[in-house]
Amino acid sequence: MEIDCSTPDAAAAETAAPAPLPVGSRLLHIGPHKTGTTSIQGALFAARDAMAEHGVVFPAPSRHPMEAALGVCARPGMMGETKPTEGHWQRLVDLVHATGKRTSVVSSEFFADAPDDETIARIVDDLGRDRVHVLITLRPLAKIMPSQWQQYVQNGLRMGYEDWLTHMLRKAPYEKPNPSFWRRHRHDRLVERWARVVGAENITVVVVDDSDRGGLMRTFESLLGLPDGLLEEVPDTANRSLTLAETEMLRKLNMEFRGNGLPDELYSKLVRGGAVMHMKNTCRPAPGDARISTPVWALEAAAGIGAEMAGRIGAMGVRVLGDPALLSVVPAVVPAPEGAAPAGARIAPEVAAQALYGALAVAAAAPARRAAPVRTVHQTSSRELVRVLGHRVLKRLKRT
Repeated sequence: MEIDCSTPDAAAAETAAPAPLPVGSRLLHIGPHKTGTTSIQGALFAARDAMAEHGVVFPAPSRHPMEAALGVCARPGMMGETKPTEGHWQRLVDLVHATGKRTSVVSSEFFADAPDDETIARIVDDLGRDRVHVLITLRPLAKIMPSQWQQYVQNGLRMGYEDWLTHMLRKAPYEKPNPSFWRRHRHDRLVERWARVVGAENITVVVVDDSDRGGLMRTFESLLGLPDGLLEEVPDTANRSLTLAETEMLRKLNMEFRGNGLPDELYSKLVRGGAVMHMKNTCRPAPGDARISTPVWALEAAAGIGAEMAGRIGAMGVRVLGDPALLSVVPAVVPAPEGAAPAGARIAPEVAAQALYGALAVAAAAPARRAAPVRTVHQTSSRELVRVLGHRVLKRLKRT
């Protein structure tokens, strides 16, 4: 099934390589999430020396200046991590201005979380309003939803996938449990917010075609005036999506973690930075591992929203690269029936072992320190024991 989203404006989207931006432009890529941001950030960072030879600067000190984007948007960091500050943003601004009259590029999907017009205006003004060109990358919601759900689970979400879809698509005001989802992925409103501040003529929207793996790299090369093939995808196992079994294991762990009142900092260090990271880096999903499957009703709802978004974006006067009709395609898959138990959601013993080892390795890296017991173990409830143990491990980690 495919829902037609073509309009006279949307159908006129460009398919040829775009002309380079004027020399000295500051290309600001704002994502949103799950639209190829990690791949392009890795490629830009890896090619920063080669780009400099062609007059293009990647000023961020790391692949992804996440703290700077979160800081200027007044957003908290990941669960249990240090809150980004104004200083993070100011350091990035200083680095951008240090590029002088050369072309530069900054990329963070967290800019899409800018809460209001004032924040967007501040971002653009700080970077140099007369030189900023905003790039927004889009993918179909049907492909974003499972990936975004498992990412939320990696940040502590305890809700199952179909229940989460119901809240996002069927339960107004569609803001629980993750109000950031539609802030990021109601793409027509995202484009509208930024166009209202910077002007439609200063925005390029790219509809990412997953069948053309190098297409997004070529678009960045064209806009930045770089030679073909300079940007190449950098393998990143830490960015791979979790399988259904891995996500379900983590979700159940989140439920236990919250139920026992353990501190968020412990989750960041032991679970996300230990168990999940080690599991991603050491375990490759097997061909038979079940992937996260979206039910038909949600795919069709996503396609309908995609058609509406494509039509509205096409009428805004922004430059659109790629085929907007991709946003309204229902994937040709056979999803599991509604309410059916997840098939193949059993995690392999070696995967569970690697996850457990990752958490233990982080804990073991902290120096041991004996504390005199105030009461015996037999006098303490199991839930309180877990909580006390969590706080003690966290103290060790902080000392390191």
